[in-house]
Amino acid sequence: MGFPRCEIKIIEDDTFQGLNHLSTLILTGNPIQSLAWGAFSGLSSLQKLVAVETNLVSLNDFPIGHLKNLKELNVAHNFIHSFKLPEYFSNLPNLEHLDLSNNKIQNIYYEDVKVLHQMPLLNLSLDLSLNPLDFIEPGTFKEIKLNGLTLRSNFNSSHVMKTCIQGLAGLKTNRLVLGEFKNERKLQRFDRSFLEGLCNLTIEQFRIAYLDKFSGDDTDLFNCLANVSVISLLSISLGSLQALLKDFRWQHLEIINCDFDKFPALKLSSLKKFVFTDNKDISTFTEFQLPSLQYLDLKRNHLSFKGCCSHTDFGTTNLKHLDLSFNDVITLGSNFMGLEQLEHLDFQHSTLKQINAFSAFLSLRNLRYLDISYTNIRIVFHGIFTGLVSLQTLKMAGNSFQNNLLPDIFTELTNLTVLDLSKCQLEQVAQTAFHSLSSLQVLNMSHNKLLSLDTFLYEPLHSLRILDCSFNRIMASKEQELQNLPRSLTWLNLTQNAFACVCEHQSFLQWVKDQRQLLVGAEQMMCAEPLDMEDMPVLSFRNATCQLSKTIISVSVVTVLLVSVVGVLVYKFYFHLMLLAGCKKYGRGESTYDAFVIYSSQDEDWVRNELVKNLEEGVPPFQLCLHYRDFIPGVAIAANIIQEGFHKSRKVIVVVSQHFIQSRWCIFEYEIAQTWQFLSSRAGIIFIVLQKLEKSLLRQQVELYRLLSRNTYLEWEDSVLGRHVFWRRLRKALLAGKPQSPEGTADAETNPQEATTST
Repeated sequence: MGFPRCEIKIIEDDTFQGLNHLSTLILTGNPIQSLAWGAFSGLSSLQKLVAVETNLVSLNDFPIGHLKNLKELNVAHNFIHSFKLPEYFSNLPNLEHLDLSNNKIQNIYYEDVKVLHQMPLLNLSLDLSLNPLDFIEPGTFKEIKLNGLTLRSNFNSSHVMKTCIQGLAGLKTNRLVLGEFKNERKLQRFDRSFLEGLCNLTIEQFRIAYLDKFSGDDTDLFNCLANVSVISLLSISLGSLQALLKDFRWQHLEIINCDFDKFPALKLSSLKKFVFTDNKDISTFTEFQLPSLQYLDLKRNHLSFKGCCSHTDFGTTNLKHLDLSFNDVITLGSNFMGLEQLEHLDFQHSTLKQINAFSAFLSLRNLRYLDISYTNIRIVFHGIFTGLVSLQTLKMAGNSFQNNLLPDIFTELTNLTVLDLSKCQLEQVAQTAFHSLSSLQVLNMSHNKLLSLDTFLYEPLHSLRILDCSFNRIMASKEQELQNLPRSLTWLNLTQNAFACVCEHQSFLQWVKDQRQLLVGAEQMMCAEPLDMEDMPVLSFRNATCQLSKTIISVSVVTVLLVSVVGVLVYKFYFHLMLLAGCKKYGRGESTYDAFVIYSSQDEDWVRNELVKNLEEGVPPFQLCLHYRDFIPGVAIAANIIQEGFHKSRKVIVVVSQHFIQSRWCIFEYEIAQTWQFLSSRAGIIFIVLQKLEKSLLRQQVELYRLLSRNTYLEWEDSVLGRHVFWRRLRKALLAGKPQSPEGTADAETNPQEATTST
C-alpha cells in the first residue's frame, strides 16, 4: 500500500488497524510532524516500510519496535544525525536491509551499535551512503557480522576515508561497497593507501566504484584483497592491471567501464568468472591464462578477434559461458577447439566473418544457447548449424538468407525450444524448414516480408506455444489452412500486417473474430484494403456485407443468365417470332398463293419442269410461291420466306430429297414450316419424296423422320401409272380448303382427263 506525497502530517494510533495482512507500506514524501506510538499498530505482517523524505530526525522516536516480521526499512533522505540504533532493533530479528543513506550522520561510536553486539543481525545489509562521515570510533564494528555495508560519497578527503576505513577494523561482512556515485564526486585526489585498512576486515565480496586515477604505484593496490572471492571494479582509472598478475584467490572478477591502456593479460589460476564489459580505449584482444575460467563476458568493448575461437585464446578448456556481443569484427578461424564444454555463446551485434566457410559449431555438442543476431551474416551454407544437437535457444534476428528464402537448415536441432528469425527479410519459407523442430515452443517470425499465414509450415511444431508473425505483409490465410495451427498454440501475434478485408477472405476474417483469446492485440489488427476500410480494425468487418454482396451477385448472375438465355432463344427463334407476328397481322385473310414450295436448289429442274408446269398450267390452275420468281428483290431471304412464302400461302409443299436433307437452309425452312402449321392451325404441309431415301440418312433429321413415319406423304415415281396417281393425289391435297370459283369448278368437271394426265 502506498501513500506517497499525500501531504500527511499526522499519523494517529490505530490508523492502519485491520490491515494485518499488509506487507508493504510506502510513505515517501509526506511531511510528517507527529507519529503516535501506536501509529503502526495492527501491521503484524509488514515486511517493507519506506519512510523516505518524511522529516524523520531520529530512529529512537520511530515506533516500529513491534514489527517483528519487518525485513526492509528505508529511511533515506531524512534528517537523522545519530547512527545510534535503538534497543527495539533486538525485536526485529528478520531485518535484512536498513537504508540510512543521505542523512546527516557524521560520527559513529561503539555505543551506537551496542544492540548489534547484544543481538547480532547476521543478514543485515547497511547502507550509509551520502552521509558526511568524519569519524568512526576504532573497535566499533569489531566482531560484528553484516551481510553488506555500503559507503559511497561519504568522505570529503582521502585522509578522512582512510581514517574511517581503519575504524571498521574487525568487521566481518559478506559484501563491502566503497567509492562514489557518478554524479556525486567528493574526492578530488585518491590515494591508494586508503585500501591498506581493508587488511583488518574480513570480506567475501568487494566493490569499488567511480574513483579517479590512483596516485602513486598501484602494484600493491589490492594486496589486502588477495583472499576476497568476488571483486568488482566500476568506472576506475587504473591504466593497467599489472597488480593482478599475482596469484590471488579471486574466483569472480568484474571490470566495468574502466580506463585501460591495453587489454589486461591476466594470470589468475583460481578465477572462474570474468566480466570485462564497456571498457574504453581497447580495440585488440590479447590472450590470457585463466585455467579455471568457466564464465567469460567480454561484451561492449569494441574488440576485434582474429581466428576466433579456441582454448588457446582464453587459456582454459573449462569454459561454459562466452559472451562476445557488441564488439567489432570477429573472424571465425577454428571450430572452438578445446571449448567443447561451452553451453552459452553470444555474438549478437558483432560482425561475424567466415561463418559460411565451414561448420564452425561442429564440436559444440553441449551448447544450449546461441545468439548470432545482427551479425551481418548472409546465410548461404546449409550446414551452418551442424553439430548443435543440444541447442535449445537460437537467436539469429537481423541477418539475411539467399533469395530471401528460409531453407531447411535446422535438421539437427531437435531439442530447440526458442527460435528468433525476426528482421531477416524473409519472403518465403521452405515447406520442410521446421520439420525437425517438434520441441520448439517459441517462434519469432516478426518484421519480415511474408505475404500469407501459411499454417502448413507450423503444423510439425507440436509443442509450439508462442508464434509472432507481426510486422509482415500478411493479407490472409486460406480457410483450409487455418486448421493446421498446432493445438498447443496459446499466443499468436498478427498485428501490423496488410490484411485484405474483402469477401474473398471472409472465412479468415471470421476466424480472427472467433480466435480473440488466441490472438494477442486482435483490436490492433488493421485492414490495408480495400481503400474504404483502410486503417480500420479487422474486427469491424461484417459478414452481412458479403451476404448482401453474394445476393446482389447471385441476382445479377441470374439476371444475366436469363437475359442471355432469352437472347439466345430470341436469336434462335427469331424467325419463328416473326412468323407469329405475321400470323397475328394477316390472320385468316385471303391467301395470294396456293402453296409455298420448299426445295433444294439442286432439285430446281424437277420443280420447274414437273411441279410448276403441271400445277400452274393444269386445270384448275394452282398459283405457287417460288423464291427465284416471287421473292421481292432487296429484301432479306429470311424475310421473304416468312412474309411472301408462309404468310401469303395456304399450303406448304416440301420436296424431300437427299439434297434437301443435307441442306441446312432447307431444314431451316422446314422448321419454320412446322411453326407456321402450328400457329395457323392448319394441316398445311404436303411432303413429296423424290427418291428412295436411306433411313440412316433420314434419321439425321429426327423430327422429319418422325413426321414421315407418322403421316401420309407423296412419293414421286417416274412411270405413266405412277405419274397419274401422284398428280391426282397432289391436286386433291391442294384443293382442300381452296375457295371454290364457278369457273374453276366447271373446268375441273369438264376436263377431268386433262387434270389427271397432264405432264
